[in-house]
Amino acid sequence: MEILDGLVAWFGDPAQWAGPAGIPARLGEHVYYSLLALVLSALIAVPIGLLTGHTGVGGFLTASLANLARALPTIGVLFLIVLAAGIGLVPVITALVALAVPPILVNTHEGVRSVEPGLRDAAAGMGMRGREVLLRLEVPVAMPLILIGMRTAAVQVVATATIAAYVGVGGLGRYIVDGQARQDLSMILGGSVLVVLLAVATTLVFAGLRRVLVAPGLRAEAATAR
Repeated sequence: MEILDGLVAWFGDPAQWAGPAGIPARLGEHVYYSLLALVLSALIAVPIGLLTGHTGVGGFLTASLANLARALPTIGVLFLIVLAAGIGLVPVITALVALAVPPILVNTHEGVRSVEPGLRDAAAGMGMRGREVLLRLEVPVAMPLILIGMRTAAVQVVATATIAAYVGVGGLGRYIVDGQARQDLSMILGGSVLVVLLAVATTLVFAGLRRVLVAPGLRAEAATAR
């Protein structure tokens, strides 16, 4: 009960909602880092996944490299980049991109490869070729898996972006790092709660995107498959 009271008092303190160290400012920083890393990851992973999925060339190598990247500890990658490039935003974004690329890449590749050959044959019979098949058939059918990969990457990035605080960058992780330094449990818990809420909000955003970007028939098929 004492811990809960301290957490409520921390959120209720007007000082937590104003200035460069206030919750709105730290939240904005965290969203910026996360969104930047996710966009860069998508720009890297989606085209590669579409290419390998559509052509069937390099799929094994792509999956192997993605799984290897998944095994890399993000905090370790961050500190290695800091040693090479110095403290700043670049090491943080690089580490987050290394974390986010694998799920996007693998899901994009698998989503395209999962399109039934019969559908491809039907598209070819309608006169579609190459890029048309990819953009008008394979991408829409693969969209549910692509969005799952994006959602997984986004939630991981939001949770892991707290590492930015360890190299002197802002974000919600500052509350956790500073709280540890001050032995302020309320600040640590406050920062953690904010990160969890942001992760939940991210999941809800992708649920909305799914309703907009995925055809109703595919949504119904996915629900039936469950």
